[in-house]
Amino acid sequence: MRGIGLLVVLGLAGCVEVVAPAPAPQQRAQAPAPVTRLNADTAARNFATVVSRVEPVAEAECRARTSNTDCNLQIVVDDRAGEPPNAYQTLDKQGRPIIAFTLALIAEAQNQDELAFILGHEASHHIEGHIPRGQQSAQTGAVLGTLLGAALGIEGQGLETVQQIGATVGGRRFSKDYELEADSLGTVIAYKAGYDPVRGAQYFARIPDPGNRFLGSHPPNAARIDTVRRTAAGL
Repeated sequence: MRGIGLLVVLGLAGCVEVVAPAPAPQQRAQAPAPVTRLNADTAARNFATVVSRVEPVAEAECRARTSNTDCNLQIVVDDRAGEPPNAYQTLDKQGRPIIAFTLALIAEAQNQDELAFILGHEASHHIEGHIPRGQQSAQTGAVLGTLLGAALGIEGQGLETVQQIGATVGGRRFSKDYELEADSLGTVIAYKAGYDPVRGAQYFARIPDPGNRFLGSHPPNAARIDTVRRTAAGL
């Protein structure tokens, strides 16, 4: 297990909540329902065990599915006080992939299957290239917004606003699809590491449902659980 410790990476990218050039973390749940937290020793053991089993599988999948991609994952604990349950994938300044778990998420995961699925999901964002793909979509949206604004005769601050709107729309255009892609590949990774991804996906049953909001960053929880079940049925 490598890189377990304080997260000190700047310019974080959330779980595909990507707006170029420096995305911010996307909280997995804004107002989590009360759940039983495991004691610190049990939670730490669960996390260490899951990382030791899932990390090599995720890195192997990365090498098998990509080329010219850094597959040396750094898995860290975001131990900032007061952070809500959350996990996210980002890149450090050298481009190395980082997966971070907050202490609250580690404590609230009810079993190793949940941690394994979440870790597989976050690793899948890197394998699928969701950060650069999202940034490219945001940049394209910004350009289109600028062209549209110019065509309408918008200038100055108004044009900057249109550009920002275009970047936001572009960045979120595929974010739901990215989440479902990561759920599917995350299922494969968790399964190959010896865990039950369907049981792991029950994490979604405990968090608020984002619904199917226009330009929302995450798909409905039911769609995510269904994706996991369908993928697992084919393994």
